[in-house]
Parts: sequence; C-alpha cells; structure tokens
Amino acid sequence: MYPRPIEKASAFTNISYRVALPISIVLWLLPLLAVMATSVRSLNDINQGNYWGWPSEWMLIENYTQVFTSTPMSQYLMNSLIITLPAVAGCVALSTMAGFALAKYNFKANIWIFATFIAGNFVPFQILMIPVRDLTIQFGLYDTHWALILFHVAFQTGFCTLFMRNFIVGLPTELIESARVEGVSEFKIFWHIVLPLVKPATAALAVLVFTFIWNDFFWALVLVQSDEVRPVTAGLSALQGQWLASWQLISAGAVVAALPPVILFFTMQRHFIAGLTLGATKG
Repeated sequence: MYPRPIEKASAFTNISYRVALPISIVLWLLPLLAVMATSVRSLNDINQGNYWGWPSEWMLIENYTQVFTSTPMSQYLMNSLIITLPAVAGCVALSTMAGFALAKYNFKANIWIFATFIAGNFVPFQILMIPVRDLTIQFGLYDTHWALILFHVAFQTGFCTLFMRNFIVGLPTELIESARVEGVSEFKIFWHIVLPLVKPATAALAVLVFTFIWNDFFWALVLVQSDEVRPVTAGLSALQGQWLASWQLISAGAVVAALPPVILFFTMQRHFIAGLTLGATKG
C-alpha cells in the first residue's frame, strides 16, 4: 500500500520542523553569542581580527570590571531604572483604570474613545520627534528624567489600554453588578474585584512595557543629552563614540544592559505565560 497524502504531509511537516527549528535558533542566537564572545576577548584579539575564533586570552572579569570602572555604566543603569520603573507603573495603572471604564461602563463616547486609543497605536512615533522635543523644551523638561517618563507613559498607555480592556471585557458583568447592588463603591469594585481577576494580565503587560521602555533608544537620543540623565541604551552609543577601539567594553556593557529585562522575564515567567494564555482562551 502507498502512503496516504495526509501521512505524506504529516511526515513532511515533521521533517521541516526538525530542520527549520535548529536553523532558526542558530540564526537568532548568533548575534547574541558574538556579542558575548566579544565581551570576554582581549583588545589584542579584536585588533588582530579574531572575532569568531576561540579567544586567545579570557578577559571575563577584567572587561566586566572595567566597564563599570572606566565608563559611566552604573549611572546609565540607574538612569534606566529611574525612568523605566515609574513609567511602567504609570502605564499599567492608567491603562487598567481606563480599560475598566471602557469595558464595563456604557456611555455615548465609549466607542469613540476606544477607537482613539486604537488609532493612536498606528501613529509612527518618528513623526512626533520635533513637536515632542519642542514641547519638552517649552515645559523645561528637556534633558531630565521626567521628559522620558512622561512621554513613555503617554505613548505606551494607548497600547496598554487596548490590552487591558480586552481582558476586562471578558470578566463576568453579573459579578460587578451584584457588588453595585450591595452598595459597594466603584473604587472598591475596581480594587477588590477587578484587579485580582486581571493580575496575570497586568503581570504580562508589565513585562512587555518594561522591555519596550528599557530598550528604547530613539527617544533616549532625542530627549536627553547628558550622562546624568542618559539611559543605558543611549549610554552604549556614547561609549562607542568615546572608546572607538574598545569593542570588548561596549559588548560587555551590552550584555549587562540586556540582563534586567531577561531577569524580569524569568522572574515573572509564570505570570507572563498565564496572562497570555488567558487572553488566548477568550472568545
């Protein structure tokens, strides 16, 4: 008997998966491995063109120590934390409240406000560069932490509201209505009923927004210029301008800069996957 067409397709899919997956993983990890390998090389290796070979001398401790002692990396990391943590808290708090209002309150402008949040996600942020920069200068916020904090809260809240509204709209309306009948205030309904139910969604959203804001380079370049305020992404670019030949330090700095989002993801992995799975099961 000849194999059935379905069996042939299944075998082809299985083989394709086994071949494509390792290739995809290698292509994805290759730049990361190159940066990590460069971060432990000596300057002589780099000057001699040894970019992919085995390091002739391992400089793990020396390079990672020097990136903190010879560069303002500690200041850059602290600036990123000062900017990212309040921005994430503001985005999650505002979007959760706005999502609750849009999902569970019926008023005439509901659909138009929701459409505004959706439309804002399609505005290319590059076209906002000049007006946003001029606005921060007029308000005296240019080259301050608040310039980036307020911008990220304003710009990310649209996506976050869309995200949270889609979760909250699936909550049982009867549960909220019964609490209102019992005389529970709207704030207590939000705090004691809605928030516990959407905790996985807020955790997933916090991880996503933290990654977006931490890895932002464009607005860090546009709205700040001094080392006292510059976050780590723009700080790495400044290192490249100051130490043109010290690629091992730049690579070590890049690895250090990538650690906080990775640590946060693995710390919140259970909540993150739960939040995404909850969204996937909604009709």
